[in-house]
Amino acid sequence: MTTPATTEHDRAELLALITAAVTNLVRQWQRLTTAQDTLLASLKRIERGFGATARIRPLINDFYGQVGEFDRLARAVAERWAGQDLPVAYRDGALRALEKAGADIRLFTWTSDHQAALTGLTATFYVDLVQRITETVRRAQAFARAAQDAARQVTLGLNHDTIDAPRLAADHPLTTIVYANQARHPVQSWATSALTWQGVVTANHGAINVARLELDAQWMQVRDGDECGWTSHQDTDHADGTLRTVDECAYYPSAHHGCVRELIPRPDLNGRTGLVSGDPA
Repeated sequence: MTTPATTEHDRAELLALITAAVTNLVRQWQRLTTAQDTLLASLKRIERGFGATARIRPLINDFYGQVGEFDRLARAVAERWAGQDLPVAYRDGALRALEKAGADIRLFTWTSDHQAALTGLTATFYVDLVQRITETVRRAQAFARAAQDAARQVTLGLNHDTIDAPRLAADHPLTTIVYANQARHPVQSWATSALTWQGVVTANHGAINVARLELDAQWMQVRDGDECGWTSHQDTDHADGTLRTVDECAYYPSAHHGCVRELIPRPDLNGRTGLVSGDPA
């Protein structure tokens, strides 16, 4: 059995889903960063004098309003991604796997097994996205408190003539995602990496599960980047063009963020002796 190499056309629908979701997420983060810039600019214009402190609170409230909108709309993107887009990715992965295995695509239906597999994936990925959104809201609230305190210091004559807007923005960056190791990544690159990972893993699980459940396949053929290793990009056990068991594929549906791995069922190899994982297809 020979299988053509993966092309962008093969995953056009998946790539379109990822691009749309990334665009929507980034748009909501831009709403937040615009609100931050607006607040800082407004606070800089407040001068000392009677009633100055009272003018701060409405500006802070406006910012909190934008934080609330960010939280609501970003969560809506995450909900659509998990509830609508990832099921499409799973189904697309399953159908493409059947097609490339030379099987009837009508073999795939939303059985309880497929539904359960998808539910586990989407629940995990949804939580991951919401955690990022929640953390950003917390950071935005911390920024608002710091900006309010700085503005009050100025109006009371306890600090400089104006707030240090660049310092506040640098200390509370809302244009980046902060990882557990304190590494900062631009929202665009984080969203692209995270959603591509989730989309590819979901599509590949669709392929893995249809291979196992509908085709009773024991082996899968791997398509991947020329230099990509099986367990990680640096792994010297290169994945592209090799055979792996279905169980191994379930454990490594993708090697790393940005991985382009595709898994193709090989039911024609069932029962063949002498095959070893990592053999060329």
